[in-house]
Amino acid sequence: MDVPNALMLTQDGIINGAIYGLLALALVIVFTVTRIVLVPLGAFVSFGALTLAVLETGERPATLWLLAALAVGAAVARLWRARRPAERCGLRQDLLVMLLPVLLAVALTELVHAFGGPQILRALLALLIVLPMGPHLYDLAYRPLAQAGPLALLLASVALHALLTGAGLVMFGAGSHRTTSLAESGLSLGPVSLGGQALVVLATTLMLGLALFLFFQRSLAGKALRASAVSRLGARLVAISPVQCAHVAFAMAAAIGALAGILASADTPLAHDTGFGIALKGFLAGLVGGLTSYPLAILGALCIGLAEGYAALAGGMGEVLVLALLLPVLLCRSWQNSRVAGESEE
Repeated sequence: MDVPNALMLTQDGIINGAIYGLLALALVIVFTVTRIVLVPLGAFVSFGALTLAVLETGERPATLWLLAALAVGAAVARLWRARRPAERCGLRQDLLVMLLPVLLAVALTELVHAFGGPQILRALLALLIVLPMGPHLYDLAYRPLAQAGPLALLLASVALHALLTGAGLVMFGAGSHRTTSLAESGLSLGPVSLGGQALVVLATTLMLGLALFLFFQRSLAGKALRASAVSRLGARLVAISPVQCAHVAFAMAAAIGALAGILASADTPLAHDTGFGIALKGFLAGLVGGLTSYPLAILGALCIGLAEGYAALAGGMGEVLVLALLLPVLLCRSWQNSRVAGESEE
């Protein structure tokens, strides 16, 4: 293999690794705050990409109706909890937060449908449509199981993934769709030529990583999420609501998942179920960090992207080689966790 091909494969691996890193961050955020393995993250990836693809055609995406149904369901669940006097505090505010994003998304969709707009505006609208789905899904699927064990939460995640995948098939059909690049002009660095979309992916990943660092280190909301991740009981004792922290974590995961789908769909056609395969690699990257370490998750994502890029030379065996390379790492993490658990029991 000559140097230009090696540089090209390295570039593709870094770009794919950046997308996997975004998904790994989303999985780590949700798991550390709620102890939930977010299996449906792939649905957010597909919904973000396919919503943007439909907006490009000038039509109204079916995800608007899914968002409306989820918002109404979450509002009904909130009203049901309000039958107890202790749950009536903040009822109007909660209902407004649930229903207002739906009205805003519908209004902006009508404006874009009538007057059009640049690609970046349609991408932001797709994010706005998908983002509120995260908190609504937490209220409907996970909040009733907040006191359940890890196995029940995992089964709920798998069932929710199946439901959302089926909903995606109904809304978008079985075909794959590719979106327009967010940037056309590229950049040449000697023998390496970066396309406009590649620059957008790298810049977005760096800016989002910096924003998350500042959010968790400097903001009160970020510190509240860190406190809830350390101890939910301790968070309650200092007047931090684990439910609100879970809402923030799921909203961030939905937004990051949709963003990853939008970034990936410019180069790779996505269907209603292909987001799961992308999210699976993000999950494997998160496992490298034990679903608790953000730097190790990013490092694992870059390694997976590079391994996938070079394994593409093996043709159809590329995916198998990537998983085979990860097996020693996963076995090592499993052995370390088992050892720590054994020492804590002693």
